[in-house]
Amino acid sequence: MSRAFVKELEDAVEELPERAISPHPNLVTVDGLARIEAEVTRFQQEHAAAQAADPLSQQHHAPPPPPHDRAALARAARDLRYWTARRASAQLVAAPSDRSKVHFGSTVTIVRGDGRRQTFRIVGEDEADPARGTLSHVSPLARALFGKQVGDAIEVARSEAEIVEIA
Repeated sequence: MSRAFVKELEDAVEELPERAISPHPNLVTVDGLARIEAEVTRFQQEHAAAQAADPLSQQHHAPPPPPHDRAALARAARDLRYWTARRASAQLVAAPSDRSKVHFGSTVTIVRGDGRRQTFRIVGEDEADPARGTLSHVSPLARALFGKQVGDAIEVARSEAEIVEIA
């Protein structure tokens, strides 16, 4: 393998792009904050393990680490920076006590025009997973739901849906 190719691989590892930080307020539920803490801990451990595997961190005259070890270190460092920033900006929002209107943290059930019934909990961006029933507070659907009550209609994907339950 040519030295130029190896140098290109090493440079590619060093140019790992940062994870984008959302410009929106970092609202989180109790579960969301726990997830952020777990991710910080996980990436601290991964970063420490990657540093321990790096011969340069062990002695000053060792050969450079293989590119895959450097890539693991770069990824762990990048993800640790992301989750540390998310922890620093997290704004814990208590579960809503008012269940008459949709708020951050509410669990909302809608019935779409085609009869499909869907239930979503409105959560922070990092904990949102629509396939598992959690929806980011900055999503168009969540924004359409905020402040609405049972019986209100909202527009969802070019059709109407009715709010049938708020928990």
